[in-house]
Order: sequence, then C-alpha cells, then structure tokens
Amino acid sequence: MNFHNGSTWKCIGILGFLLMTGVTAFQPEFAEPIKNLSVPLGRDATFQCIVHHLGGYRVGWVKADTKAIQAIHDHVITHNPRVSVSHNDHTTWNLHIKNVQEEDRGQYMCQINTDPMKSQVGLLDVSVPPDFTEETSGDVLVQEGGTVKLTCRARGHPEPHVQWRREDGLDIVIREPLGGTKTRVSSYQGEVLQLRKISRSEMGAYMCIATNGVPPTVSKRIMVNVHFHPVIHVPNQLVGAPLGTDVTLECYVEAFPKSINYWVRDTEEMVISSNKYDVQTVSKSSFEVKMTVIVRNLQKEDIGSYRCIAKNSLGDVESNIRLYEIPGPTRIYSDLSPDEEDYNDQLGSAERDQEEEFSNSVLEKSRSIVPSSSEPPRKGTHSSIRSNHVAGSDDSASASRTTNVREFVIAWLTFALSAGVMAV
Repeated sequence: MNFHNGSTWKCIGILGFLLMTGVTAFQPEFAEPIKNLSVPLGRDATFQCIVHHLGGYRVGWVKADTKAIQAIHDHVITHNPRVSVSHNDHTTWNLHIKNVQEEDRGQYMCQINTDPMKSQVGLLDVSVPPDFTEETSGDVLVQEGGTVKLTCRARGHPEPHVQWRREDGLDIVIREPLGGTKTRVSSYQGEVLQLRKISRSEMGAYMCIATNGVPPTVSKRIMVNVHFHPVIHVPNQLVGAPLGTDVTLECYVEAFPKSINYWVRDTEEMVISSNKYDVQTVSKSSFEVKMTVIVRNLQKEDIGSYRCIAKNSLGDVESNIRLYEIPGPTRIYSDLSPDEEDYNDQLGSAERDQEEEFSNSVLEKSRSIVPSSSEPPRKGTHSSIRSNHVAGSDDSASASRTTNVREFVIAWLTFALSAGVMAV
C-alpha cells in the first residue's frame, strides 16, 4: 500500500474517528420484535430485546405511556426496586419486573441511541383475578310479596363476568315490572338481580359468581330470608281408629321466622311425649316442619279434639283434628273348647260332606218309618204330610203318627251329631 497517497491517509483518519466516537461501519439493528407479555398479578415479567451489531451504541428502556426511563445499558434509572436489567454478550438485553402490579401495565420501549433513534415496543398486560367490591349486597330480609334487590359488583382485569344461581339448584323467578310476566331461569346474567313479589318458595341462598378467565373464580353467598306468618295444613281433620291401636295425627306448618309448635287437647291439656304420646317435629325445609303425635293404645278417654298450634313474631295459627273410635270386628264365642274350635277350623270339605251324607241317610230312614197309605193319592192332592188334611178319626191318628215321627227324627239327629263330635 502506498501510504504516500493522500486519499489513503484520509480514509485511515476517518476510520480512526469513527472508532473513537463509538460508531462502526455496521449500524445496529433489532433481530426480532419484542414479545407482548400477559402476566397474572404478583408474578414476574421479563422483556427481551435482541440487537445485532450494537458496537459502541447503548440500549435503554423507557415506559412509553409515562415516558419514565427505566434503565440505560447496565444502569437502572427508575426508583422502582422491582425493576432490574441484564444482558448477554451485548446481544440480548433484558428488562426484569418482579411481582408485577396493576400500575406496571402498559408499553415498554427498547431504544438504541442511533441518529435517528431506533426503538421497538412490547406490551405488558397484568391480569387480575376477580374480586368483589364493598357495593356487593349482604344477607337480606324481605316480607313476602315485597321486592328485593341484590347487587354484586366485581373488579378485575379483564372485566369480570357476573352471574347468579340458586344454591339449591332451583330456578330463579324473574317477574317483569309491567304486566308481571314471570320467567324461570337456571342462571341470571348481570350485576343486579331484582326479585319482585317474592314468595316463600324463593327463600334461600343465592350465589353471585364472578369470572374473567383468570383463576380463581370467586363467588359470594347471599341469603334471602322471606318473612311470613304461620300457615297450617292438615291432611286429615277426622281420624278414626279402633280401641287398643296406635293412631298418628299430622300437621304441616310453614312459617318464617321459625315458629313455636305444640299440641293441645280439647281439655286445654298440652300434649307432650310420654308413655301415652309420642310427639315429634321434623324439619322439611328452611320454613316447613311436620308435626306428629302418636297416641298409643287408644282408649275411650283419648277420644276427642287435638289442636296443633304454631306461633312466631308475625302471628299465630291453629288447626283442629277430631279423633274418634272405629268399632272393631264383633267376635262370636261358642261353648266348644279351644281344641275343638281349632279342630273345626281345620275340618276339611271331605269330612263335612261325610257328615252331610250321614244326616241325609238318617232323614231317609225316618221317612221310611212313616206308614204309607193303602192307595196312592188321588189326582189333584199334594204328597206332603202337611197338605193331607182329611176329616174324621183317621185324621187324629195320622196327626199323632206324624208328631211321633218328627220327635224321632229330632232325637236321632241330636244323637248322630253328638256321636260325630265325640268320635272326633
């Protein structure tokens, strides 16, 4: 190389100047875009800025929306203790944010101090799980037929979606303010749930559920208490039973607040559990109970009226049940001993047929004893004895013979039956 050439020395001088000022022949460039980040609240986030041919240039980080410088090259500028930087071989430059908070949300710019400046931006989105605000309703109390308004306010990022369900799985009843059109839905969407003309069947726990795709989903249980005075339903107001049996009386009570329930007889005597009575109260739901009293070994003195009474702070009510005797089956007792009765109960049809044949044979024999007339009955007369009424002395003889035959038959039958029983 001819160093005496003026142009050569001029090039060497320019190169030296560039090296002294930190400028290289290759301009720095970004190798790839900065990736956007979505990080749950409280987690760590790291932006990565990859630069080729950085040379003597410097990399800086700026929060774009606030113009706040976060770091220049190796030095952290911000006073946020959760921010730090790192790099690898002057190619990969990292911005670290620990325990990200909602105020960290926004755009972050990676800059190179070229002229003009080169930069690229990455977005940090901080997702926040849903949470309820103080505006959310607590447990409420309403009179039956009134209106209750339930409010469920939730915050989070993204904005939470709110829905309502009944804890018991029953439908929510929505009544329109105009016309009163009633609709039943398994769930209701929206922050405000209004229950108009509420009834006791709508009483219970309502669940407000808020979700935005960021775990965990949150819910709040709001209890709706519907107050009403007691009501009694009696399935049977007349109950009958035979003496000596157990009989059950029932009343169904609906009331809220829960009522005081008890039984009273027509003698104003309170019925309580004892050897005579078994008194029970079974809860069927939050506002319904079943009252029962079992009267053991029903006797004459137990017959009469029984009142079931329910009282709460809104009123009291009672209902009457009339208990009466049902006559039991009448039993006929014979002079036979128990063993003989058992035998007769077990006697089969064959044995009864034999006894009937024996009785018939006795009757036939008794008829053969009766003397027959020397001539057959004339045409137009009856063959029965009671029909042969002939005037004269033969009449009395015939009547006497008929009486004797009847007495014989009766005696014979009595003897035969007695002999049959003894044989058994």
